Amino acid sequence: MAIENEKSKRTELSELGEFDLIDRLTEGLTPLNHSTIKGVGDDAAVMQYDNHSLILLANDILIEGVHFDLTYTPLKHLGYKAGVVNFSDIYAMNGAPKQLVIGLGVSNRFSVEALDEFYEGLRLACHHYGVDLVGGDISSSKTGMFISISVVGEVSKDEVVYRNGAQLDNLICVSGDLGAAYMGLLLLEREKRVYLANPNMQPDLEGNDYVLERQLKPEARKDIIRLLHEACIQPTAMIDISDGLASEILHICKQSNKGCVIYEDKIPIDPATLLLCDEFKIIPAIAALHGGEDYELLFTIPLSEYEKIEKVENISLIGHITDSSEGCQLITNDGKQIPLQAQGWNHLRK
Repeated sequence: MAIENEKSKRTELSELGEFDLIDRLTEGLTPLNHSTIKGVGDDAAVMQYDNHSLILLANDILIEGVHFDLTYTPLKHLGYKAGVVNFSDIYAMNGAPKQLVIGLGVSNRFSVEALDEFYEGLRLACHHYGVDLVGGDISSSKTGMFISISVVGEVSKDEVVYRNGAQLDNLICVSGDLGAAYMGLLLLEREKRVYLANPNMQPDLEGNDYVLERQLKPEARKDIIRLLHEACIQPTAMIDISDGLASEILHICKQSNKGCVIYEDKIPIDPATLLLCDEFKIIPAIAALHGGEDYELLFTIPLSEYEKIEKVENISLIGHITDSSEGCQLITNDGKQIPLQAQGWNHLRK
């Protein structure tokens, strides 16, 4: 009877969430091929087939109703974003995206012209970032749109950057500004609710172009990779910010077996984001720490590179790496120290 009870035990996906589920499903995986350099656990898998460069492979899935809402997302923008979010993973490895393959599932709700619009955006992203769209597959779907994109990239052996390389006293840096994409999403969701309540109402989006673009048409930070190369700075660890600053720095610290200190007053937030946070009665740091979809680069560098990084535009120093025994801490604007927690987007969690 005890054996039957054990067999019938059911663990709900929501008990684990996305990251713990991935850890469980991939536990004990070891490469069978010498060409596999890095498997699960980073922004992209790393493979080597010659003595000159490494091949990067990243995959991302976008599902209608989970990752995007076509009520307010133009298909051209969606196609562009679908490419960019994958390119960002390759840049997070300090590499360059080269080829893209797409898998697409669509219901009969979509016309040929609608798919033309989606592919126009995807082609535009590929052209802008110098990526070749080299193939894919299209299938029917019973429920809306399903997008799966894989991107192949390239990086030299001595320039690849993983999440697990952060060292004691490294500086923590972030590109651009944070929280804008999340506030853009909140704005779009608010106006959607207004529209559903009264279809005659026009959306009130005036003056919010920046946050809307950050949500609907983000950009990958190819420019930051170039600037770091020009400044002769190679990060010790790097990740792109898709699930919120807190979640991403915790990934780096966990895989590097280190702690960190982040200063709230150092987190870069655009004035347009601050204004909208005030309107929504949201603490700006909450949007930056937990909002996600900024696709900025979060990275660590040796303290000795301080003078170099200070001269690089669009980079903010927001903290430093500590011993793992000190945990991951946020120093608030009023000087309090509180543990950093990952409260951003986590698939499968309730």
